[in-house]
Amino acid sequence: MIRIAIALLASLLAANALAAPKPCEELKAEIEAKIQARGVASYTLEIVANSEVHDQNMVVGSCDGGTRKIIYQKNDR
Repeated sequence: MIRIAIALLASLLAANALAAPKPCEELKAEIEAKIQARGVASYTLEIVANSEVHDQNMVVGSCDGGTRKIIYQKNDR
């Protein structure tokens, strides 16, 4: 019984650690690395407040506890 309780507690703690909100700059760097790995040459990533998002299709991430968004725009040459 104690083993089950310990396993349950450990899984709950692990789930909370995975769901922890990320700082915007850290998440932006991760997204930027993925974009560059795909060979996209010209793009813009911008961190904005939720109220400044006009097109939800441009949102590629949410950070700071959901108060800010990271938007992506491909720049055509």
